[in-house]
Amino acid sequence: MRILIAEDETVQRRLLERLLMGWGHDVIMATDGQEALSVLRGENRPDLAILDWVMPGMDGLRVCGELRKDGRQKYIYIVLLTAKDRKQDLVEAMEAGADEYLAKPFDAQELRARLIAGQRILDLQEQLVSANRTLQFQATHDPLTGLFNRGAIMEILQNELTRAQRERTSVSIVLADLDHFKKINDTQGHSAGDLVLRQVAQKMQSSVRSYDSVGRYGGEEFLIVLPGCSSLRGGERAEQIRLVLSEPNPDALGIRITVSMGVACAHGPTKIEELLSTADAALYRAKRNGRNRIETVPDFPRTQTEDPNSAMTMLSPGSLRKSDVAT
Repeated sequence: MRILIAEDETVQRRLLERLLMGWGHDVIMATDGQEALSVLRGENRPDLAILDWVMPGMDGLRVCGELRKDGRQKYIYIVLLTAKDRKQDLVEAMEAGADEYLAKPFDAQELRARLIAGQRILDLQEQLVSANRTLQFQATHDPLTGLFNRGAIMEILQNELTRAQRERTSVSIVLADLDHFKKINDTQGHSAGDLVLRQVAQKMQSSVRSYDSVGRYGGEEFLIVLPGCSSLRGGERAEQIRLVLSEPNPDALGIRITVSMGVACAHGPTKIEELLSTADAALYRAKRNGRNRIETVPDFPRTQTEDPNSAMTMLSPGSLRKSDVAT
């Protein structure tokens, strides 16, 4: 365990250091409260701190209070060491944020027992944090593919639309649907279908930028959120992903995977439902026009007289070309 000793008396500090190192702990030293607080807030924080109550500049009680103000940091177990022995002092120490109170002169075995108890508390804390991380991941991710689930990707999209409106930038979305996926399930079995979905998810995730987001929208349909992309750039990114997905995969049981995509872009105030509906219409058009292709629509907002299907950009396999239809 990594332990900080904050004690201004040299004899006490050396005694504690010798005991703790003899018990196998990694020891850090501080001679006053301000130095102790800097260590406790630093990058390589200790697991436990033994603080003297009375120290120059900032006493141990104040160090406790300052440290507990920031609940975002990892929890550090604090043992307050002092010559004060009134019951009211114990209450004051606990209220300030200390976990244990040890009166001077301390007994070495009593200190060791407090450290063992502290280690147990820290272990339980780590288990709780780990369990919360697992629960949070399960609540926001699809169990089969590991991608964001529908609820999480929709929340991400809403946040990106809000940010794009605030910063006057654009955000594109890609609705992607695997071609003839039902045939895979019917002829190869659902286990093969699950394998395909996992591999597609992995390829999609590895093909996007670190600040893009990919989610399983439902069944064999995926939603990709591309912040800062215009409709043209969104179409280019979608085509790159389509090409990656069409590459042969030796683990895919000989199944050829193709995907149809609809791309829509928001630039300005846009309702999430309208953006998704337009991308879905583009996806349907890609399916109707032969599959294994991409179609995009112009940036939002459009005028009320504009037809969302009147200005499509159609991206067929191996090409990126604009429609000849006038806007």
